[in-house]
Amino acid sequence: MMISLIEGVKLKAITKALKKSFLFADMTESEIEKVLICSGATVKAIDKNEIIFDHDDTPKYLFVLLEGAVAVCKDSISGKRGIVTVIERPGDIFGEIYLFLPKNEYDFYTLVTHQAQVMMIPREFFSSTCSNKCNYHSKLIDNMLGILAQKAYYLGQKLQILSSGSLRQKISKYLLDNCDSKGFIKMKMNREVFADYLIVARPSLSRELLKMQDEGLINVDGKNIKIVELDALEAEL
Repeated sequence: MMISLIEGVKLKAITKALKKSFLFADMTESEIEKVLICSGATVKAIDKNEIIFDHDDTPKYLFVLLEGAVAVCKDSISGKRGIVTVIERPGDIFGEIYLFLPKNEYDFYTLVTHQAQVMMIPREFFSSTCSNKCNYHSKLIDNMLGILAQKAYYLGQKLQILSSGSLRQKISKYLLDNCDSKGFIKMKMNREVFADYLIVARPSLSRELLKMQDEGLINVDGKNIKIVELDALEAEL
């Protein structure tokens, strides 16, 4: 169900939540509220396993996650699902690249993995500032440029992981890139999603993680992974 923000969604609560979003960085709650009203933003509740946009849909909106989780996917020719990225932090955006490309359809599709609430901001709002030259509008566009730069960096990192060679090398590269100073990684993806992210079969991923644990390289505890032998893991690359 689509709801206009002006028609009664708890605008104040949403505005407060969006303060944590990079899209609204350095903006006051008042400025965020003005953006949402001025842009004609709407909110949509979407059930698990539903598609938000598909390959042949025309890009018309920037999507902002308010609740739940969404996977951005691209299937192989054989039909195997590949996950490009997972959106699960409130305030994170997706579909933004297509606002600035001369394309009439998406190359990916988005699948809701946990019941979600999504805000939709019309693409026209990002093409230029309005005639009033509002300061908050300029801030929003500047923030968008920063997000695009950050996502380009992230995709570059993923390309390095997928081009690492063997499955063990891919896992090692991912763990080394995402561990903290003590070698801990709190996985945001479950095993199935992580396998899709690496474009491998889940049983193969599970076997390799078990082997790496048996060899004393890592310790796996649910979604928490600890690098035990940092030098040995780096030597795998």
